[in-house]
Amino acid sequence: MEIVNGTTVQEFILLGFGVEKEKRLVLLIVFTILYIITLVENITIITVVFMDAHLAQLPMYILLSNFSWLEICYVTTTMPHMLFDLVSPPGLISFHACFLQFYIFFSLGSTEFFFLSAMALDRYLAICHPLRYPQIMSPNSCYSLVASCWVLGFLAYIFPVTLISKLTFCGPNIIDHFVCDPVPILSLACPPLGNVPFICRVIIHVLFLVNVLFVVLSYGIVIFTLIKSSDQGSRQKSFSTISMHLLVVTLFYGTVGAMYLIPRGESQAGARKAAALFYTAISPFLNPLIYCLRNDQVREALGKLLRRMSRLLMTKGMV
Repeated sequence: MEIVNGTTVQEFILLGFGVEKEKRLVLLIVFTILYIITLVENITIITVVFMDAHLAQLPMYILLSNFSWLEICYVTTTMPHMLFDLVSPPGLISFHACFLQFYIFFSLGSTEFFFLSAMALDRYLAICHPLRYPQIMSPNSCYSLVASCWVLGFLAYIFPVTLISKLTFCGPNIIDHFVCDPVPILSLACPPLGNVPFICRVIIHVLFLVNVLFVVLSYGIVIFTLIKSSDQGSRQKSFSTISMHLLVVTLFYGTVGAMYLIPRGESQAGARKAAALFYTAISPFLNPLIYCLRNDQVREALGKLLRRMSRLLMTKGMV
């Protein structure tokens, strides 16, 4: 085959979960339901925040609504293609589409790193510097912080994706995964690979470790401040909010971190798929529930929205 742009591979095959037809049907039903519920949950949060004039001005909910939009983008990057592959295997994906998915998926993951750090910063300022908090985290400042998270997230992976895409892929073209992931993609590249794997690992580890350390330090100071606080009612409410944030952080960073602790052997492909499935599908489904299920302000705003919609429907029905 003639080499085109340094590669003979024009498309990849995503093996997905490698199960028989009956199990594929079960997975298709489960993941379709999960995807729909995830979209509904996150769209509901965005709607509730922007329809409530009070919540729309609070930094925590500005961050939360943007985080929900991020989760919608994140799960949509992989889930529709994965569902299509379950319907009609094998999972063919063009060379360029694979790298586009790789770039968007990991850029969104990096953006989530920065959003979790931004939310940790918000709680740190709100609890440790309450008097200065309204000036520091004004709505305009919060939107600037949100924009920075998106920009930094999408800038982080331009270089590694470009480096990997310039490698020579002369076959085979089978990726033992349900998403275009750099580890199996690099294993298909023909030598010499040069410093590309090392550079990619450094970028991924720096992004991960810097954000993890920032989050741990921020919440550590917050918890220490709350322990010293004499206001028991405020302390209990703050601990309730912080515990939800810490649960999301632990689930996401724990799963992503496990991906880099697992050896790169072929026998670990199943474990990698399971870990990737958790932070690509399960985490976006759980996060809205974790953040909002015990949040009185969100539940109150949701109740107001539902009552408003109910009155509107009744009025239209009467007309």
